[in-house]
Amino acid sequence: MDNKDSFFSNRNTVRDVTAADVQNAGDYLEVVKAFSRATNQSIYIIDYQKKGFEYVSDNPLFLSGHTAEEVCEMGYEFYFKYVPSDDLELLLKINTVGFDFYETLPLEDRKDYSISYDFHLTNNEGKLILINQKLTPIFLTEEGKIWKAICLVSLSTEQNYGNIIIQRNRYNETYKYDLSSCCWRRIEKIELSDREKEILRFSIRGYSINEISEKLFISSDTVKFHRRKLFEKLEVSNISEAISYASQNELI
Repeated sequence: MDNKDSFFSNRNTVRDVTAADVQNAGDYLEVVKAFSRATNQSIYIIDYQKKGFEYVSDNPLFLSGHTAEEVCEMGYEFYFKYVPSDDLELLLKINTVGFDFYETLPLEDRKDYSISYDFHLTNNEGKLILINQKLTPIFLTEEGKIWKAICLVSLSTEQNYGNIIIQRNRYNETYKYDLSSCCWRRIEKIELSDREKEILRFSIRGYSINEISEKLFISSDTVKFHRRKLFEKLEVSNISEAISYASQNELI
């Protein structure tokens, strides 16, 4: 078996696509490219029929010293080269358990779900960094198989690899995979208070603690109190991690 084939589950084998599938896709890739340029977001497009990448955005932080075109050409061999063996085993497990979960979903709901996870990657300086990937289906075949999916890549806010989460977008429905018991568990989505959301929104705009206190007509100590509670709730250590976590998990 070729290395890359281990990333493609038999449960989601896409051998052929119909003319209707192709028509539905249209020229979507130009929209993806424009989104990447506008947001500077690191993006992969996975093509499950071709078993590789259709597009890789130009963000050097996650390309391990290669150009986007080179990583696109390498496809999943990129992971075998730049992901440590333990993390690589994790990615292969995620691939299996993710598609097992996906098979249980009604066809009409399958594009509503995203899976995210954290793993180490060797960067262009030869150092390991912990990154988060969030994968969402874009196009399904008429049989309900994932044909193309978009994967958003960012620095992880966690301390360790794993953290396998499936979320139903726009719904309060979240599942976490327990690696010790090898099963999915439904978890309650974190809810932020109105004050915590206000502080996050001002922080995103670059306001300092004192500036936030003036805007909200509260003391700086009160702002610090709410920030500490926010960090505890999100299990992060600073405001940058809080913003990243809240954005990734649609909390604001």
